[in-house]
Amino acid sequence: MKWRRVCCLPECNSFGPLDASTDDKNRINMTVDEYETIRLIDQEGFTQEECAKQMNIARSTVQGIYLGARKKLAESLVKGKVLLIEGGEYRLCEGLENGCGRGCHRQRRGRRFMDDVHRNS
Repeated sequence: MKWRRVCCLPECNSFGPLDASTDDKNRINMTVDEYETIRLIDQEGFTQEECAKQMNIARSTVQGIYLGARKKLAESLVKGKVLLIEGGEYRLCEGLENGCGRGCHRQRRGRRFMDDVHRNS
């Protein structure tokens, strides 16, 4: 198994109807690497090939992960199930200097922090 590179853990890892219980029948588990494909492709605008390079895996692997993640999102929305993001075959990146690319959240968070420091000085 090749580990998937992930830039950050989600800020929130539980989503769903406010009145829903989180028993096994009403819950869907999404892995952190599935979340990362959604973040990179749908939010950052990466192609599957760019996502594969960012995560250090094959494009065909990204395609499979992404399709599974989208199916889980749809099931959560359509059937009103709670979506939990946890687990998976991943390792957190070590930042831009260590081979991570333009979609790296560690890079962006660092830049925002420095912008805030300069604004407040």
